[in-house]
Amino acid sequence: MVFSSMVFLCVFLPVVFLLYTFLPGMRAKNGLLMIASICFYAYGEPVYVGLMLASIFINYFLARGIARYEKYKTILLAVAVVFNIGSLTFFKIGPVLPIGISFYTFQILSYVIDVYRQDVEVETNPGNILLYVSFFPQLIAGPIVEYRDIRVMLQNRKQVPTEVLEGIRRFQLGLAKKVLLANGVGKMADAVFQAKVGDLGTGTAWMGAIGYTLQIYYDFSGYSDMAIGLGHMFGFTFKENFDHPYLATSIRDFWRRWHISLSTWLKDYLYIPLGGNRKGKGRTLLNKIVVFFCTGFWHGGTWNFIVWGMMHGISLVAEDALGIRERGKERVRGGWKVIGWLYTMLLVVVAFVFFNAKNLGHAVGILGTMFWPRGGGNAEILASVGTPYWYGICIVSVLCLIPLHKVFKDRGFVRILSYVGTFVLWLICLMELANAGYNPFIYFRF
Repeated sequence: MVFSSMVFLCVFLPVVFLLYTFLPGMRAKNGLLMIASICFYAYGEPVYVGLMLASIFINYFLARGIARYEKYKTILLAVAVVFNIGSLTFFKIGPVLPIGISFYTFQILSYVIDVYRQDVEVETNPGNILLYVSFFPQLIAGPIVEYRDIRVMLQNRKQVPTEVLEGIRRFQLGLAKKVLLANGVGKMADAVFQAKVGDLGTGTAWMGAIGYTLQIYYDFSGYSDMAIGLGHMFGFTFKENFDHPYLATSIRDFWRRWHISLSTWLKDYLYIPLGGNRKGKGRTLLNKIVVFFCTGFWHGGTWNFIVWGMMHGISLVAEDALGIRERGKERVRGGWKVIGWLYTMLLVVVAFVFFNAKNLGHAVGILGTMFWPRGGGNAEILASVGTPYWYGICIVSVLCLIPLHKVFKDRGFVRILSYVGTFVLWLICLMELANAGYNPFIYFRF
């Protein structure tokens, strides 16, 4: 079940939200959310719901053992790491990938590691761990939530009317990103990436690459917006997962803005344990390469994803070598800022060609067409992507990258207008979903 489906919007969410609002007591509310979350996952992945539950309870008992048996806690942690990473690797290179396994595996593993580090107290109530991992807003595609961030909320939270309204507005905005923008540019991207390379001209190849770059951002950031909004509706506060990444002026800056929960997880649970930047320049370089190799593999067990991750990792290392850094509140200024943005976006677009292509040969073929000028192209493809409609969608998508919330203060008349505007977008989305069959979700693949 996806958030941008009529079943979720018209049946699942209204029923769960109303029941939750009127149920008395936190135990009953949590019980409802646990049942609803399992049903949510089983609706889309009935075969592997048992795998998710088994993973949750195995890690629950491993964490209990780590907390109780000091003598064996390192061994138990090693078992947890091997079990979780081994399971993830098995399915990543297998023919079938259970929905959401990359997200809930990292989430439960972070809890076990935090118990080992004594950063959090071990949870004795298995229901709290079950809810923490399976809570439906962030189960399928994040953001990756760390237990220490919501530990208190699991038993002590309130539905504040202003927060509920803010959650509804945030959800509606995320839905609009997904349905009106991501789906719009996605059709154009699919037309290009599903065509034979020989049928593409340079212009159409670039349109497909840029279209996919916009699609994956609006698809994933829209989902994150919806997840954060749903959290507010049920009394939870999740951290932000995107911060206008396509305004980044370096690859380092890009990864501070893109999929923030994954970047934070990899820094806290991989980069720093490997030694971070504390063991010399050579080791620092190696650690960063390892992290971005794992970033690529986390997205998929094929060479396309590995190349995508390594392109970002090598670029980050090159920036360090050239002294291109942004520390604290320092920013690149003037012409260098424009150059930094152009270089960053060029690399991001090129790397996403590998991310979306069928295989390495397909990616190289598209890139060759992009950078070796070739006119013409298949007339049918040109007709499908070269219309005013698609140009209009692309222009609107680019304009929506501007952080308008920093221009207009969110208060008074502006706030009221924003509620009205998102409600109108909500209605438009419902009409679009009722009439359209095209509604893919990219991060279901991961």
